[in-house]
Amino acid sequence: MIASASRVEHFNAAHRLHNPKWSDEKNAAFFGLCNNKNYHGHNYKLIVKVTGKVDPESGYLIDLKVLKDIIRKEVTDRFDHKNLSVDVPDFDDLNPTAENIAYMAWHRIKKHLNPQFELHITLYETERNFVEYDGR
Repeated sequence: MIASASRVEHFNAAHRLHNPKWSDEKNAAFFGLCNNKNYHGHNYKLIVKVTGKVDPESGYLIDLKVLKDIIRKEVTDRFDHKNLSVDVPDFDDLNPTAENIAYMAWHRIKKHLNPQFELHITLYETERNFVEYDGR
């Protein structure tokens, strides 16, 4: 049997969208308010979905407590109440867009999962704006 199990977590973080290869004028024109020199923040909602074969002995796809612990160690504790542009080395050379945050979360979580599991990340930056990433 193939099933999916999901875990929802939240974290709050600040960032500034800025490409250091561009002029200040181009950054301001492209990123708008998100290029604020003094940063801005979001209350992120992270949905982590694991898909794979259910273990016939336990009836589990994955122990959700284990998944929770992985997410907290690799994402929530690392990103929560941080300035992603300043405090998180993952974004030293990576613009902390929602797409890149989802990408980084996927890679941080995936290394702890059974390689046969598929992983899908959904990251809400606002109630209406979200991105999805599944490793492709």
